[in-house]
Amino acid sequence: MNKIILIVLAVLFPPVAVALATRSIGKTVLSIILSCLFWIPDIIYALWLVLANPAP
Repeated sequence: MNKIILIVLAVLFPPVAVALATRSIGKTVLSIILSCLFWIPDIIYALWLVLANPAP
């Protein structure tokens, strides 16, 4: 998936961006928990995962 789209998703819907970028259940669940508790750390976490992972 295009990195620009993933970055926009990471800001608007962080769990979706994490799920699409990593395809990992554990990381997606952690992102959902972070999203329920704290929005800004979840955005940071999602951006970190999207930018750290190489494009498939």
